[in-house]
This record gives sequence, C-alpha cells and structure tokens, in this order.
Amino acid sequence: MLNLQLTDKNTLRERARQNVDNGAVTEGYTADREEIIRLLNESLATELVCTLRYKRHYFMATGLKASVAAEEFAEHAQQEAEHADRLAERIVQLGGEPEFDPDKISAMSHAEYKAGNNLKEMVYEDLVAERIAIDSYREIVQYIGEKDPTTRRIFEDILAQEEEHADDMADILADLS
Repeated sequence: MLNLQLTDKNTLRERARQNVDNGAVTEGYTADREEIIRLLNESLATELVCTLRYKRHYFMATGLKASVAAEEFAEHAQQEAEHADRLAERIVQLGGEPEFDPDKISAMSHAEYKAGNNLKEMVYEDLVAERIAIDSYREIVQYIGEKDPTTRRIFEDILAQEEEHADDMADILADLS
C-alpha cells in the first residue's frame, strides 16, 4: 500500500508563489512538458484533419442511405472540432503554442486525409481514421500514466468518444455492404 504524506498548507502556499509565470504548471508536474506538448499538437492536428474530412463527407454524401451517414458526419465533425479546442487549450495551459498552420497539420496528424469517392469509401476512411485515433490515444494515455492526470483525462474523454465514432461508422458501413 502506498504511504503518501500530504504537503502542509504553509508549504503549499509558499510553493505556489514560486515560478508564478508558469501558470498552471506547478513544481508537482512530473511529465516531460515539451513531449506532452508535442503529443498534444500531433493529436490536435489529427482532430483538425478529421474535422475537415468529416465536413467534406457531410457535404459530399449522396445516395440512398446518405442522409443517415451525413447526419453522423456532421455530428462527428462538430465533436472532432471540440476535441481540437480541448487539446489546444491544454497546450496553452502547459505553456505551449497550438499548431494551426495548415501546411504543417497534415504532416503532424496521425490520421490521413483520404476523401473517398463514394459513400461507402467515405465511411470506410472515417472508420480507419477513428481506429488510428483510438490506438494512438490509448498509447498516449498509457505513456502519460500518473505524470499528468489532467492531460490523461482529456485523452481518456476523447478516446471514449472516438470509440463511439468508430462504432457508428462500423454500423453504417455494415448497412452499406
């Protein structure tokens, strides 16, 4: 069993006044901040690429079953954009700069931007991208461990929603087959 001693309030108060310029990053932060920011920026790029792909698919969806798929594409695009906002906000909290340069995000993204030529290909590419995000975010959660619980929770929340997205895309793909 772990025998952890809590810091007394006077020490907490004194430490809080040191390095105030670091904002939310206190002395107790044990992760490699630059590495966490890099992982966050790669994930931000992934979410932005996925947002754009889902947006395109929403507008390009045609065919008999397109309305159901288009509705999911629109919902997922919005949620991916929300993920991007959460990641960007955390990057700033850690003293980094979120990367939004269009010339860089495609290269940084874990997922590829594959447009798909028809509804079935679009759904397939979205499912593949979700599976990539699931694996990469799961690895990031494991890598972070207890070193940065706030960032880990953000990734855990996003991971859960990416799993829902993959399930949605798998259901639609099965209906199209």
